[in-house]
Amino acid sequence: MLEGNSGVMTETKKVPELVMVRTFDAPRRLVWGAWTKAEHVARWFTPRPLTTSACELDFRTGGAFRLTMRMPDGVEFPMDAVFREIVPQERIVFGAAIHGGVQVETTISFAEKDGKTTLTVRQTYSHETDATRGAKQGWTATLDQLGEVVASFAATA
Repeated sequence: MLEGNSGVMTETKKVPELVMVRTFDAPRRLVWGAWTKAEHVARWFTPRPLTTSACELDFRTGGAFRLTMRMPDGVEFPMDAVFREIVPQERIVFGAAIHGGVQVETTISFAEKDGKTTLTVRQTYSHETDATRGAKQGWTATLDQLGEVVASFAATA
């Protein structure tokens, strides 16, 4: 890319990114609530057939979000994240280091209309790996599971 008249050439490299949108038949407060406590997150964040062997959530800006996913064969994949921004019932941003030295930035946005909540997940990665290439499949399962948990909240509300 040529910048102005300086003649300086710079290379713009596209950052690997995933964007997913899902609408839940539940008010935003219920969908938001599923993100706010470790016991809730442990129920839905890890895509099946993996399980959550540990989950720690200090739900505040600067707080820790640590989760360990366990494969059926016992191999574990820890995620060590920090909440960078929390805007109640609107946005959650967290940065994480995952397997393979990948830096991941995740932004979750919440919007409610007519009693339904649209959740947008935007994730960027420092570089592409098998884990990042599988992120769409993982998030699809994770969001399905989030829907199950939110439905259970709605049933008891």
